[in-house]
Amino acid sequence: MNPNDVAPLFVACVLFLTAGAVIILRGPVGKALARRVESKAGADPLLTERIDELEHRLAELEQDRARMAELEERLDFAERMLAAPPERLKEGAP
Repeated sequence: MNPNDVAPLFVACVLFLTAGAVIILRGPVGKALARRVESKAGADPLLTERIDELEHRLAELEQDRARMAELEERLDFAERMLAAPPERLKEGAP
């Protein structure tokens, strides 16, 4: 066999195997491998504890934000009541 005949065959095989690997790894098999690698990376107990702590802080911040929005609404109402003319307040009173 001539060495010049082997080189194109070798290149074709490498390209075929590379294309096949790319197709397989971009599909469900690749996604499963990625999830497995991620789960091993996330198995660190200190990291898990830190994530839990940050999620707890985030929940507290969301509660504080809701309370702040309620207080802003109450303040706006109080400012409108204070800015209203006294006649208007007397008309609404029983």
